[in-house]
Amino acid sequence: MASPLVSLLPDFSPFRSSRDFRLLWVQGLVTNFGGFMAMIALPLQIKDLTGSPLAVGAMGAVELVPLIVFGLYGGALADAVDRRKVILGTEAGLGLLAGVLLLNALLPEPLLWPLYLVAAGVSALAGLQRPALDSLMARIVPHDQLTAAAALNAVRWQIGAIAGPSLAGVVVAYAGHATAYAVTILGFLVSVLMCLRLSAAPAAHDAEKPSLRSVAEGARYAWSRPVLLGTYAVDLAAMFFAFPNTIFPFLADDLHAEWALGLMYAAGSVGSVVLSLTSGWTSRVRRHGLLVVFGAAGWGLAITAAGWFSDVWVVLLCLGLAGAGDMLSGLGRSTIWNQTIPEELRGRLAGIEVLSYSVGPQLGQVRAGAAAGWTGTRPAIWGGGLACVASVGLLAAMLPKLLTYDATTDEDALRRRAQQEARKEASTPTP
Repeated sequence: MASPLVSLLPDFSPFRSSRDFRLLWVQGLVTNFGGFMAMIALPLQIKDLTGSPLAVGAMGAVELVPLIVFGLYGGALADAVDRRKVILGTEAGLGLLAGVLLLNALLPEPLLWPLYLVAAGVSALAGLQRPALDSLMARIVPHDQLTAAAALNAVRWQIGAIAGPSLAGVVVAYAGHATAYAVTILGFLVSVLMCLRLSAAPAAHDAEKPSLRSVAEGARYAWSRPVLLGTYAVDLAAMFFAFPNTIFPFLADDLHAEWALGLMYAAGSVGSVVLSLTSGWTSRVRRHGLLVVFGAAGWGLAITAAGWFSDVWVVLLCLGLAGAGDMLSGLGRSTIWNQTIPEELRGRLAGIEVLSYSVGPQLGQVRAGAAAGWTGTRPAIWGGGLACVASVGLLAAMLPKLLTYDATTDEDALRRRAQQEARKEASTPTP
């Protein structure tokens, strides 16, 4: 019998069972490092060129609309064409945009407008790519390993989220923006070479062409499924009420701990990594709706405590616990999506997910800033955390099927498992 410590370690079954998952995991790790390199270098270059916080903040506005529009279109596209081709094409496009940044940085006097143009382009390509990547996971990973795959993907992302910005800051400070962009290009080149080795993932022969009608069909399906609707609603509520990152500088001032600002931004990622690295037990969970609800409620409670306590180390601990709660909820959401959504709708529902994860934090930052101006920084944080807990509880009461979801009995999950097994049998050569 495995020891309790071993049972907490991540479940590496997807690595053993799926070659394509191994390729995508490593490809994603390389892309994350390159992407975070550019993500840090780009706003720093805008800051160096303008000296204006408003000019840096405008990058977020430039990115939001393309992410939403192309995310929804990308969902329809992922259901209509070979998903491997979408991933490969967008990776190549991102590499070309990094090349534009490099050429601009090498000019005697770099221009400002290409930076915004590239930011919008990167957002559009990311919106196109995300649904194809997300919808591919349910095809290449066995049904009972989807939670483990989500945890391993989370580890990969958090490695990039923590190490990528740190490395980018050093590279920009000592070698300049052009070197950072050159490293980004190298990362995308390696990524494209790895994507070329992925198996084809063609759409069904009767798949609809991308259109507003097909996007609407996906939205109607999500609306008709209380479990799916609950995952989207809980995530939106949690991010809207309890995403205070934009006012962390003011929280650091209130706590007389300006030195801790960077730690505040990193604490959530650290908590997410710890949860991911001890996520072995989640592979044995079958009630994934409970993970969604308890994780989101835990996020809200931890944010409440972070706004209430005045000791900076306790605040950092609370932010770390919040990151763990968010990751737990995310594992539940990802598993439910991959276990229940039919193959022919996977892309479009992943496009709706893009809308969910992009709009929630953006609106949450607006809410946090407005509330801080009205009530003060710390009440804006703990008040938002309490509102998050209350809204998650209300949504759970309104959508009880989310709480009672069971992967072994849910009709959609059983249908999706049968669909995957039929595809596996059809692809197995006859002796």
